[in-house]
Amino acid sequence: MEYLNAFLCGGILCAVGQIIIDKTQLTPARILTGYVVAGVLLSALGLYEPLAQWGGAGATVPLTGFGHTLAKGVREAVASDGWIGIFTGGLTAAAGGVTAAVVAGVLMAAIFRPGDKR
Repeated sequence: MEYLNAFLCGGILCAVGQIIIDKTQLTPARILTGYVVAGVLLSALGLYEPLAQWGGAGATVPLTGFGHTLAKGVREAVASDGWIGIFTGGLTAAAGGVTAAVVAGVLMAAIFRPGDKR
């Protein structure tokens, strides 16, 4: 059941994004940014945590999950460190994912060149 919930949750998030791409003039960059902001807002309202519990990786892996991670990190850092946590919490919570993305980007840039037909 855990796999089914993850598949359904992730699939619904992707389907909504595809519908937005097809039916609006919004660019993919704006939609992706909107997904991150939606994750932050839903987390701030306390609505994303139950979704993450139900959907598992289907809710935490997409960009809405990244926004949820940022908001959760800020909330925890403010509780433990005070107001400085506003600036440090999100980065601390998402550091592993951001680092993995940067390393993968550097590796791909080192392996491939624009226009390569590999």
